[in-house]
Amino acid sequence: MTTLFYDGSFEGLLTAIYEIYDRKLGLVKLQKGEFYDSAMFEDTLKVITSDSYAARVLKGLRTKLSPNAVQRLYIAHMAEIANEENNLLGYIRYVFDSTQNIEDDYGNRFVMRVSEIVRMVRREKHRMEAFVRFQKLKDETYYATVEPDFNVLPLLIRHFRNRYTDQKWIIYDLKRNYGIYYDKHDTQFITLDFATVSKPDELISAYTEEESIYQHLWKNYFHSVNIPARKNTKLHVRHIPKRYWKHLTEKI
Repeated sequence: MTTLFYDGSFEGLLTAIYEIYDRKLGLVKLQKGEFYDSAMFEDTLKVITSDSYAARVLKGLRTKLSPNAVQRLYIAHMAEIANEENNLLGYIRYVFDSTQNIEDDYGNRFVMRVSEIVRMVRREKHRMEAFVRFQKLKDETYYATVEPDFNVLPLLIRHFRNRYTDQKWIIYDLKRNYGIYYDKHDTQFITLDFATVSKPDELISAYTEEESIYQHLWKNYFHSVNIPARKNTKLHVRHIPKRYWKHLTEKI
């Protein structure tokens, strides 16, 4: 058994695959994080992420899988679920070791697991698209905070660029401490010092004066359309889990 330590990036994962085939390793397992010395009878390998090695593996995957399947593999990696890297490893090795396309072979446990992860990540992506609430800052930038279960921020770029083309905006992931910034032309990944403050009231000095008015109107709208006789808390929580409420203006 050889344990390969990698940095957790998608490129690092693909580099690990390259090392496995280049070194002709048989029984292996991946571990995300810092390298440490193994037990007496266990071999270890520190994977140094290589863009060129990763590109070669990605090219190989594209010859064996459809573009949609390659994207699904990337999405599954973006989930960042603990201890799932070996399922992704198993999936990729199954791809390369098979003589035919395997992406619809749901009888294989690795294919099935990747499909399950992708479904969870896409569900979280759709929730973020619905639950993001922007607040206007004094520099005319619209700012929103989120704390998704999975690392879906890169998957939100196309949706919000298409929807808010003529506005500058930031969507910040407080859990992972990074965000995406759109300047009306391009998007980039950023980090912000003040983004660790999750309560809007503590950032009130950064918002425009009319922002509180808009928030008040938004809350009143939701209150006015609410019909107490039709209240179904169980159904409501199913569609909008409580963990998202602190970032929804109408719930604050």
